[in-house]
Amino acid sequence: MLLYFLLLFILNYWGKNMMIDALRQNKNISILLAVLRVYIGYTWIMAGWGKIASGQFDASGFLQGALANATGEHPAVQEWWVVFLKNIAIPNIEVFNLLVPWGELFVGLGLLIGCFTKTAVFFGMAMNFSYMFSGTTSTNPQLVLLSMFILVSAMNAGRYGVDGMIMPTLKEKLFANKTREIKDAA
Repeated sequence: MLLYFLLLFILNYWGKNMMIDALRQNKNISILLAVLRVYIGYTWIMAGWGKIASGQFDASGFLQGALANATGEHPAVQEWWVVFLKNIAIPNIEVFNLLVPWGELFVGLGLLIGCFTKTAVFFGMAMNFSYMFSGTTSTNPQLVLLSMFILVSAMNAGRYGVDGMIMPTLKEKLFANKTREIKDAA
């Protein structure tokens, strides 16, 4: 529903040719992106915290289910992903049992407060795709689609968050020497 209103607002207000510019620069759209970002962040936090709080998260059953979905006439899991699961994920299940819940929690926290928003949404999408590669859908396609808006919006999705407060200062300090060099050369 939120996605529909976001698209409708952008297309009616600016037209189809300026959609990406609007996502990246418009302050009104940054408010909608902040709501979207908080929704996705909340979804990730709840998924991660549920696994951490229970203290009983074990990905081995999920991974074995993914292997079972790799057989048959129309397998849901492709062979190249099965190779990854058999040779990397399953032998290192303890690492994945730690990475999955904490990764979900930190992605959610980054999105919720708008800190390193693009990085958080990138790793969130990486987890979504890994779940889909393993043969499950659930809310993963929806989260990927919504995350694309945040990824395309560049810094505008974090304008009303920690990114909006720290990035201008960080850019100034990191790129101050390059600006001086250009001015000195002129």
